[in-house]
Parts: sequence; C-alpha cells; structure tokens
Amino acid sequence: AKVLEALTDQTPVFGRARLTIRSFGIRRNEKISVHVTVRGEKALELLERGLKVKEYELFQQNFSANGNFGFGINEHIDLGIKYDPNTGIYGMDFYVVLERPGGRVSKRKRAPGRVAFKHRITKREAINWFIKKFDGIVLDKKLIKAE
Repeated sequence: AKVLEALTDQTPVFGRARLTIRSFGIRRNEKISVHVTVRGEKALELLERGLKVKEYELFQQNFSANGNFGFGINEHIDLGIKYDPNTGIYGMDFYVVLERPGGRVSKRKRAPGRVAFKHRITKREAINWFIKKFDGIVLDKKLIKAE
C-alpha cells in the first residue's frame, strides 16, 4: 500500500480473499491485494515509467481482443522509488483500459444500451495507439520461440 501511495499520491483500495484456501495459507476476508485506479495525465506519466522498465516492448498476447492491455514488472524500485528495507521489494501489474467517449451507455443503471461494434476498440487499434503514443515495439512470442 505504501508503494502505490508513493507512486500515485492516492489512497489505495485493498482487495480481500473471497474464500479460504488452506494450501495458499489465506483466509476468507484477508487482505491479499492492493489496487489504484489512475486516470488522465497522471496515468500516462505512470504508464510511461512502467513502460520504460519494459523498454517499451510488449508482446501481442499482452493485448486483449477488446482493446485493453497489461504488463507486469518484477521490482517496484525500477520505477524510481527509493528502496526501503521495511517495505521490501514488490512486483506490480499495470492494466490499461482504452475506451471511446460514450462507454457509459452500457454501464448506466437507467436505460442501458449497447456500445456499437464500430464504436468499440479492437486489438489492432490498441496496438496502433501503443506504437504511436509511446513509440513502442510489439513482439510476437511465437516468432521468438522459433528462433
């Protein structure tokens, strides 16, 4: 929680376990994760720092069919946060949801509608946005394994 608070200047939300799983050593309602939703300029700046760790390279499999993408990093200190022995080292996942204006139509309570197929963001559009916005490289895992 301290790491996310230092990164985003927002109070993070704790995720809790739904079930007890003895083999994992977690109990029901035990805090097991932390997440933060970041939007706008702050989100782009944080995403830039995360992609710098990945050297602006993502795989084709990082992109979902409906225009979202995500990636993970192993150590939060790579983002430029000073190492604190009390906190330790944590990995984290970044997940980016791309939407066109008007996506609320499908989520609102009164008179919900459907987002038209032409209005949805496709995998190809998300990849093109990533390449154009961050000058990124999208690799194909299958080709790397063949080499």
